[in-house]
Amino acid sequence: MSGKVVFITGAARGIGEHTARLAAARGATVVLAGLEPERLAALGAELGAAWFACDVTDQASLAAAVEGAVAAHGRIDAVVANAGVASRGTVATGDVEALVRTVEVNLIGVMRTAAAVLPHLIAARGYLLIVASAASFAALPGMAPYCASKAGVEHFGNALRLEVAHHGVRVGTAHPSWIDTDLVRDAQDDMPTFRETLRKLPPPLGSTTSVERCAAAFVTAVERRRRKVFVPRSVAAVYWLRTFVNSRLSERVIERQARTSVPAMEEQVRSLRRGFGAHTATGLPAAAEPSAPGFIADRYTR
Repeated sequence: MSGKVVFITGAARGIGEHTARLAAARGATVVLAGLEPERLAALGAELGAAWFACDVTDQASLAAAVEGAVAAHGRIDAVVANAGVASRGTVATGDVEALVRTVEVNLIGVMRTAAAVLPHLIAARGYLLIVASAASFAALPGMAPYCASKAGVEHFGNALRLEVAHHGVRVGTAHPSWIDTDLVRDAQDDMPTFRETLRKLPPPLGSTTSVERCAAAFVTAVERRRRKVFVPRSVAAVYWLRTFVNSRLSERVIERQARTSVPAMEEQVRSLRRGFGAHTATGLPAAAEPSAPGFIADRYTR
């Protein structure tokens, strides 16, 4: 990756942070974008990297970060569109603003990121890695907006790949299962039923992968301009078996557990009185506590 300029969103922590570290270690010039300036500044100082406070749902914010990267380094060769969030609760009982914000960040944020960086990727005949999820093709109760957004991200990437191929630009979609990040740990801490559900799922859907291993897969994907990335690799089997995974037979198995786990999860989320994990940065101002079911909007990042 020597000599390549790599722009990473959601770089303040988790997958984005570790991808930046590894890309820099392999010789890339990384540019960090995210919602937590103090963490970005510390990581930027460590890596000697430019960083920009950036909300992927704000086009002006994105444009400023992208233009800042180009001003600093003259080009952008690759982009990892990693920023993402996961709300708490079901559609029936969760904070609707948190549900909607999940789609805004995960899907609309990817669209805005792609629009902002594509002129520079076209000039460089570069590569865009869009972070989707195993949830793109495997649904779980309590994750409706997350699953919807990631399914949209996958197909957005599939269509975009066709649009830009004649420019020499390559587009990949990444599909990690559960990665050991603040996002996943917060979900397990907030909702014991979530931890129990994971324990009962068959591998790879029930297993957790280290963030270092995920970052290594992402950096290799950038190096090799891969079309699909599965973390762990066994998630590829779920991808190819998605028709069965989403069949009525599979639904019946999950529904049996959901009869007890969903009400328990809804009660656990009510007691939280917030729509996102404790370490999630949203880019939204804190809101006054609404009426029941009621959550306090917090800040969140992937």
